[in-house]
Amino acid sequence: MFAILKKELWSYFGNWSAWVIIAAFSMITTLFLFFFENDFNIFDIGSASLQSYFVLVPWLLMFIIPALSMKTFAEEQQTGTLNWLFSQPLKISDLVTGKFLSVWVVGVLCLIPSLIYLYTVYVLGVPIGNIDMGMTMGSYLGLIILIAAFAGVGILASSISQNQIMAYLLGVFMCFIMYFGIEQLASYKLLGGADFILQNIGFYHHFLGFTRGLIDFKDIAYFVLIIGVTLFLSNYFITKKK
Repeated sequence: MFAILKKELWSYFGNWSAWVIIAAFSMITTLFLFFFENDFNIFDIGSASLQSYFVLVPWLLMFIIPALSMKTFAEEQQTGTLNWLFSQPLKISDLVTGKFLSVWVVGVLCLIPSLIYLYTVYVLGVPIGNIDMGMTMGSYLGLIILIAAFAGVGILASSISQNQIMAYLLGVFMCFIMYFGIEQLASYKLLGGADFILQNIGFYHHFLGFTRGLIDFKDIAYFVLIIGVTLFLSNYFITKKK
């Protein structure tokens, strides 16, 4: 598993793809938070808070994480190297977990530049340091877990797909449905009491608690379950290809 993790991380950072993704992610968030006139601009909001960042980032991640994960298995199958991996003394579960961890690590690294935003808001607050650190740290934890869930979905999409384009489009679609689509369907209140059950299936409802500084075991258990299910299904589909 660690050999696969090292191989995948080298493939991301060795050809500059990870650096470009991290830089583009940071540039987009910087423009939205400090320069563009929009609902996310911290100066327009007028409060010492990074909550607009934690609202914006999941929307960017649902496009970026599938871009990272689309090559994990779809590219291996497209180039024929998946059969070579099957011939190695590796368990399929180790192969899937190693690739999942590599996508997760790169996704988490995208958040590192945001510490500059945290310092900026901390200094610009009146008085200095007038920021809810409990809520902020809870939101960061929520993002880290959400990235893992998106990575699991992206790995699953790549394990199903025959090529990278299909893996990317399917990954974006699945992440969108899980994060926003289910929440919107539940908001229409068409199913009566079942709307609450439907709402609990989606990512947004469970991520929202973290953004409020509420770290609930049920929310953590939900994301762990989602990650486990997606990796199990990925393992199943890759085993079938073997």
